[in-house]
Amino acid sequence: MGEASSSNSQVQSAYGAEQIQVLEGLEPVRKRPGMYIGTTGPRGLHHLVYEVVDNSVDEALAGHCSDIEVSLNADGSCTVSDNGRGIPTDIHPRTGKSALETVLTVLHAGGKFGSGGYKVSGGLHGVGVSVVNALSEWVQVTVYRQDQMHTQRFERGAPIGTLLSVDGEIGRTGTTLCFKPDFQIFATGIIFDYQTLSGRLRELAYLNGGVRIVFRDDRPESIREEIYHYQGGIREYVNYMNTGKDPLHPEIIYVNSEKDGVQVEAALQWCVDAYSDSILGFANNIRTIDGGTHIEGLKTVLTRTLNTFARKRGKRKDADGNLAGENIREGLTAVLSVKVPEPEFEGQTKTKLGNTEVRGIVDTVVGESLSEYLEFHPQVIDLILEKAIQAFNAAEAARRARELVRRKSVLESSTLPGKLADCSSRDPSESEIYIVEGDSAGGSAKQGRDRRNQAILPLRGKILNIEKTDDARIYKNTEIQALITALGLGIRGEEFNEKNLRYHRIVIMTDADVDGAHIRTLILTFFFRYQRALVEGGYIYIACPPLYKVERGKNHTYCYNEQDLKKVLAGFGEKANYTIQRFKGLGEMMPKQLWETTMDPSTRTMKRVEIEDAAEADRIFTILMGDKVAPRRAFIEAHSAELDLAELDI
Repeated sequence: MGEASSSNSQVQSAYGAEQIQVLEGLEPVRKRPGMYIGTTGPRGLHHLVYEVVDNSVDEALAGHCSDIEVSLNADGSCTVSDNGRGIPTDIHPRTGKSALETVLTVLHAGGKFGSGGYKVSGGLHGVGVSVVNALSEWVQVTVYRQDQMHTQRFERGAPIGTLLSVDGEIGRTGTTLCFKPDFQIFATGIIFDYQTLSGRLRELAYLNGGVRIVFRDDRPESIREEIYHYQGGIREYVNYMNTGKDPLHPEIIYVNSEKDGVQVEAALQWCVDAYSDSILGFANNIRTIDGGTHIEGLKTVLTRTLNTFARKRGKRKDADGNLAGENIREGLTAVLSVKVPEPEFEGQTKTKLGNTEVRGIVDTVVGESLSEYLEFHPQVIDLILEKAIQAFNAAEAARRARELVRRKSVLESSTLPGKLADCSSRDPSESEIYIVEGDSAGGSAKQGRDRRNQAILPLRGKILNIEKTDDARIYKNTEIQALITALGLGIRGEEFNEKNLRYHRIVIMTDADVDGAHIRTLILTFFFRYQRALVEGGYIYIACPPLYKVERGKNHTYCYNEQDLKKVLAGFGEKANYTIQRFKGLGEMMPKQLWETTMDPSTRTMKRVEIEDAAEADRIFTILMGDKVAPRRAFIEAHSAELDLAELDI
């Protein structure tokens, strides 16, 4: 007993005050960067730029800044400059350092906590620019204010010397901050992607109509410049997203109003040739990809207002049921931007707005403006209601058809498509389904698979392009019906329920030729439009079958693209004897080969399908898979020069 208690006390004494670490200044950021920027991969790297730009935009929101310049420099650094008021440089009363140094070196310091500096802003934690400083190899700040120029340098978060002040240009104000991300933090590399940044900067220019953003790439291999300046603000954004679509009403419905200090701005347009909705939500300029109370408020008010008008205009009788939200939103493109004085975001990376009061404010404000607009434009409301009623009828017909199928079936298995070779496991989390092109590939895959947890569904030919198809045709199509029932999906537009999903890994496995790439695109279009939650949840994968088999003596190597092949052949020497087999399709592979290369979890390569930017994905799907030829041709002509044919994944 005595021994046990003495060892216990030893353990306790070893865990004393000296074990409790106190991380001072910016240390915690360098220790756990993921807590502050989400990830140390590419997304976190670009987040640094957004943090600095957001500060400039906050100045614009406060009415002090009209021009923002962002440039990617040849040495790998990034410069953001604005013509705002400039970060204050006078001595801070609490820290005894200049306000500039305080903002860059103290984690929770900023002008957004008190009520004097900013009315609304995106960053309210006061961690933005200090985090950029902590995670950069060096930061160089120049501030123009009160006819002086102030400069200071920082390295890995620490100030190098004090603030230098000299006389500057009369009347010039603003902040220029140049930083180089720290390669010790960003293990995947510190190279900025132009496309990623241009998408976000364009978005900011749309959200803040009138602010001029200049984006320059000064890196020698890719010198270019773009200017984003949209006086029409979010109306122009909706217009941009609907490029290539056929609007139901030419004029974009625009709402801009304020209630209880919350500013609500919305732009809405329905399109004839779109069968899903695309709603983008922003809170204080931050894209809320996970939605939030503002989006809920918008959906509620749309459903209520349009149902009221449907009754009022005699489109729905008393006995008819109400139109569902998804029917009303069919074909809608909307941008909703709210500016909230005290935002509550769920999570540091701010992807969901949590303020409960915003739901009611959006509901009231949009309801009033929308009702007023529709009262004066009866032809617009009639067109929107007609489209919604069509969608309602199609969904009802589809639901009845599905119910009939379910009622007819006595056994669970009989509802499943005949061509599906199911797996024996009943646990969806370990089950995967391969969607393959044609019966011959299906045959090889069925023979080569692991029957316990791998199911195979062969599809005949090219499935229907659902980008340009209404619901009624979708449900009549046998291949799509097979897909829907095999996966356990519900009616289009219904809330996605993970419990009904029969496989948690859905793998698209098509031939490595142009036809295969086309079929893969059609299947991806189906998933994106029919049930986007599958893609967003990370359930969709693309198999990567090999293109070549190189045999040399008794050894063989599989190559997945031209580069792999060149690398293997280069290692052989000049006079080596070898044979190259090129697989035209999966059906040419022996079942064992297909298993080894593409289906065996220990050796296969798979790509998970992710959506970086839902709005841009929506626009690209419309252009490339929609009815209109002219936007598609323009897109191909514009981007064909950028293609590296050797790198193409076909």
